[in-house]
Amino acid sequence: MKGVIDINKYFLSPEEIAGIWIQTGEKKGNLPIIKMFLLGIFAGIFIGFGANASVVVTQTLGSNVDGGLAKFFGAAVFPVGIMLVVMAGGELFTGNNLMTLAVLDGKITLLRMFTNWSIVYLGNLVGSLVLAFMLAHSGLYGLESMAARSVEIATAKISMSFMQAFIRGILCNMLVVLACWMQAGSLDMTGKILSLWFPIMLFVLSGFEHSVANMFFIPIGKFIGANITWGQFWMNNIIPVTLGNIVGGSMIVPFIYHVCYTRIRSDAGFKVTADKKVEV
Repeated sequence: MKGVIDINKYFLSPEEIAGIWIQTGEKKGNLPIIKMFLLGIFAGIFIGFGANASVVVTQTLGSNVDGGLAKFFGAAVFPVGIMLVVMAGGELFTGNNLMTLAVLDGKITLLRMFTNWSIVYLGNLVGSLVLAFMLAHSGLYGLESMAARSVEIATAKISMSFMQAFIRGILCNMLVVLACWMQAGSLDMTGKILSLWFPIMLFVLSGFEHSVANMFFIPIGKFIGANITWGQFWMNNIIPVTLGNIVGGSMIVPFIYHVCYTRIRSDAGFKVTADKKVEV
């Protein structure tokens, strides 16, 4: 069936969101390499901004208020990073895991998806490291409480077992891609902000692990003085967390939603037009 759906109803159905994400995945897969890389750098910086805010908020809260409440305050400011990625413009590896939908629908090849992931991941890493280095030498982490908090976070992140980091990575990116999924169903800025804030806040509050955020958290702790090697950075956290993120974000959520919302119709493409309608 072809036609137009009026979407002045504020949000889209899951079937319509699936169609939009298939189109989004196709567009991401066909981006020029330089755009993938530059927007990946921006996304790494943006996520780092949110991570830095979380460190600032929680630097002394843990010793003054309930631990869970302190984690909530840190989690409350972290989502600004993904808001910047989605609404200001950026390419984030974990969110781009939803490109699996476009592959399953035959709109892009596995090669295009893996190319995007690789270039964007590298860009995210560069952006995160640049921001961590700049902040570490800005004097802002000169406060004893800031330095202690950043070292504490970094040390905790490389102290998990491989399986712990892997599982936390799975759970984290299920929430991240669900946040990206829901914001695509909102047509106004407020709706997108709320759709992003709740799931991202939840993964931080829960203690789940996000590979790109950790590209900031661990290096800045190292730059400040944490006894951490680059080998520990990769082997103890980034690699298992990245693998977990891929399972949660590119397999569990997209595969189930593909079965539920796109296999029923092979032409499940939805396009939002300028007059706030969806072409199907």
